Amino acid sequence: MSSALDKVDVFTVVSNNFKNNDFLPNEQVYKGYGCEGGNIAPELSWANAPANTKSFAIICHDPDAPRENGWYHWLVVNIPANITSYKKSLPKGALETITDFNSLGYGGACPPVGHGIHHYNFTVYALDVEKLDVEKNTKPTEVEKKVLAHSIAKSTITALYERK
Repeated sequence: MSSALDKVDVFTVVSNNFKNNDFLPNEQVYKGYGCEGGNIAPELSWANAPANTKSFAIICHDPDAPRENGWYHWLVVNIPANITSYKKSLPKGALETITDFNSLGYGGACPPVGHGIHHYNFTVYALDVEKLDVEKNTKPTEVEKKVLAHSIAKSTITALYERK
């Protein structure tokens, strides 16, 4: 016998570039600091966000980086609620803010050599506001605080990467 809970759709995120807990393709690796990747943000698609979602945000974070707050690789806010994917370019109205590379846009994986496997968490947040009060140069930790304050649901897909 099934219950009403069996019919609940769960907010999910997937990528065309990798499966959850797979290693990142070279296309998503940073170009610089000794890394020779394509530095291209992965394609992401999400589904089953709460009905009261007013916008989305994407944060890519490496908690394994040897820094107090890990390393923020990508922050995108103000993605309109009718958008359910990222494919090669930002949707109209969306805003990328600076990363820990101190630049706008996606910055791929490039952990220290010999530091072991790092986890790159690509999290899509469903938010209860259409726009967050942030600027392009807002620090990543401040952007994340504002995202978390307005998050009504989230879904994460994780990719792995290691430099030997």
